[in-house]
Amino acid sequence: MDIRSGGNYPSSALSNFAPHPFVIDGVQCNSMEGFLQSLKFESKDMQKYVCSLVGKAAKFKGKNKNWQQKQELYWNGKTYKRDSVEYQNLLNRAYNALYQNDGFRKALDASKGCSLTHSMGKNKISETVLTTSEFCSRLTYLRDVGPLKEN
Repeated sequence: MDIRSGGNYPSSALSNFAPHPFVIDGVQCNSMEGFLQSLKFESKDMQKYVCSLVGKAAKFKGKNKNWQQKQELYWNGKTYKRDSVEYQNLLNRAYNALYQNDGFRKALDASKGCSLTHSMGKNKISETVLTTSEFCSRLTYLRDVGPLKEN
């Protein structure tokens, strides 16, 4: 199943663009895309604002942020190297928080028996805040096993 915002259910509901609210570290996020794009901003206030966005609005807010040069992302006053274990743990915490959303869990359950793919995603960690592999493996683990573990 190719996960994409314009796809059929449950593909569309598993997209990071889907409006599935969750809370991480006391910050309200209205979509996973909002959270992911917020990581490009060092300011906590800007992060909170970007976390409130959904879909394309979130994507476009972070689109021109040049985080790739330093390979650093930010959350809640902390700097994360893109290729670090700490960053992977942050992603796990975010997806575990999203997993608390009933609509997201129902979509995951509806994808049982399907191999999850994301043809629109990127594969190099130096180019994206979430690779296709990082995305699909987390969804598959949440669906088949449950909450993600920290490394």
